[in-house]
Amino acid sequence: MCGVVGFLSLKAASMDARRSMLIRMMDAIVHRGPDGSGEWLEGQVALGHRRLSILDLSEAGAQPMQSACGRFVVVFNGEIYNHEDLRRDLRATAGWRGHSDTETLLAGIARWGLDETLRRAAGMFAIAVWDRELRRLSLARDRIGEKPLYWGWSGSDLVFGSELKALRRHEAFEGDIDRVALSQYFSRAYVPAPRSIFSGVFKVEPGSIVEVDGAHPRTPPPAPVAPGEHYGSISVRRYWSLGDVIAAGREAPYADEREALEVVERTLQDAVSRQMLSDVPLGAFLSGGVDSSLIVALMQRSSTSRVQTFTVGFTDPAYDESPQAEAVARHLGTDHHVHIATESDAQDVIPSLPWMYDEPFADSSQIPTHLVCKGARKGVTVALSGDAGDEMFGGYNRYLWAPRIWRRLGWMPSPMRRLLGAGMRGTPSDVWDAVGKAAGVRRAGEKMHRLAGRLRGADNLDALYCNMVADWLGAPLLRDQRVIERPDFDMAGWARLGLGSSERMMAQDAVSYLPDDIFCKVDRAAMSVSLETRAPFVDPSVIESAWRVPLDLKIRDGRGKWILRQILYGHVPAELIERPKTGFGVPIGQWLRGPLREWAEELLAPRALEDDGLIDPATLRSTWAEHCAGTRDWTTRIWSALMYLAWRRSLR
Repeated sequence: MCGVVGFLSLKAASMDARRSMLIRMMDAIVHRGPDGSGEWLEGQVALGHRRLSILDLSEAGAQPMQSACGRFVVVFNGEIYNHEDLRRDLRATAGWRGHSDTETLLAGIARWGLDETLRRAAGMFAIAVWDRELRRLSLARDRIGEKPLYWGWSGSDLVFGSELKALRRHEAFEGDIDRVALSQYFSRAYVPAPRSIFSGVFKVEPGSIVEVDGAHPRTPPPAPVAPGEHYGSISVRRYWSLGDVIAAGREAPYADEREALEVVERTLQDAVSRQMLSDVPLGAFLSGGVDSSLIVALMQRSSTSRVQTFTVGFTDPAYDESPQAEAVARHLGTDHHVHIATESDAQDVIPSLPWMYDEPFADSSQIPTHLVCKGARKGVTVALSGDAGDEMFGGYNRYLWAPRIWRRLGWMPSPMRRLLGAGMRGTPSDVWDAVGKAAGVRRAGEKMHRLAGRLRGADNLDALYCNMVADWLGAPLLRDQRVIERPDFDMAGWARLGLGSSERMMAQDAVSYLPDDIFCKVDRAAMSVSLETRAPFVDPSVIESAWRVPLDLKIRDGRGKWILRQILYGHVPAELIERPKTGFGVPIGQWLRGPLREWAEELLAPRALEDDGLIDPATLRSTWAEHCAGTRDWTTRIWSALMYLAWRRSLR
């Protein structure tokens, strides 16, 4: 795991001046690669690399790296898990200098070209390749977006990097806020690709290549360049598409339950074994849930020694999963480590979040994610996770509950649904909490108020899903009177592939929520402490296998991830797994009414909102007042506003 930076310059500048600027950009992401650094400057191009040594710890693995033929230079962030297989395919290539996956990638690019090499590669990556012969820069990102890669303009220079903080170190960076991206952020609590929070700066989309052939335009395009489009000498194309994988899976579904169980387990086991390749200490996160427990079980089966596992627990039992994780660890025989975090520990993370995430990001599970990464880094350099099990195998509650809700309420005329939602929202949170407690439902007030808002304006099931993953809907939060709208997802496109409602949600989550929320959260939280994370559930073979599994083997008997549960029960007794899901979070809503209130009040002060100039103070202050009074649970809305305001303040 590493960090990459670079730029293409149209200006005449001395080599020393360009190297100095490149080093400033590299220094901004030293946390991504504390083990070393390297630069390549030639003509208009500058490439920089910060190294976290994982494979081939020798200088033979250092970057930037030049191909044996001398034509290509690469900076690479990530891991190619099947690179030894690729080396065997490249056996005619002589003169290997070391055993790094970077060298394997370069040999593949020289032999097969970039697109074919990436299609053959199983891994996570953000890559910049300079073709010295054609004077061409290519920027590429892994299939599902585990690793970040930004690109855009600083003055007339085209810049790129693993994190925005590197781009901001460029001398000509302006940092104007993209108003469309800001509106998208308040809808989703993250900025979705291809935009970033800054105008003229974009994210390379997962599974895509941005190519700059010759002199680039001096100014950014008025809108992101979509795959298949050009902007001057810049083009964007896809080398991989989830839609193609889904179509292939529907043409060749597993014949029966037995075949599905056997192939999914074998495929996942192979992926886990590949991802255990490391020249440094390796472990895994373990929450005691289905996904992480299955990954750890397969790791332990592949290991000749006890796997190191890591859990973060909390003093508040309502948010503490550590006892369940410890029980699973004891059964599997792992070397288990638990870090019990206090409220103070969790709250102490908050001031560092704007630096950590670089742009507004408001998934509050970012806090425990950082804490577990910090704890794991004390023992290992690499940690496997169970991320993406929900998206691949139908684990989120919305896949079950959205169709159920619509079956019961979809017949109602829209005015009646709005009236029902108003009644649900008008009932105070503490009343719903009391009702939920009697029924064994935690945080019922928050859930009922969120559902009430989701019913508004939903005229079909796809619209209800879009509402369920959005916030601030219909609110005139921004001063330019832009009303926050539901996400503009192409649900009809997924329907044309023959997907039912739950599968459409899974597919959409896999291309948006997974890369832009889940993997963004984990990457920044882990890399801030120089920890590499790996996710076997998004190995290409596992993704392909998952979309061959019929829906009734994913969602059955009112529960998601049915097939994963059956596989897991072969390793861990069901009674250690089957329990009400706590969720990986912290009680942000309660803290905002208590120990975090002073911090929040400072950010939400009328003068501070006036100075910000982009948010409507009246809308935000009234929402804050309702939350503090307990008449509404506006946790997600308030947290997204606070994360934006804290980030904006960090720019000063």
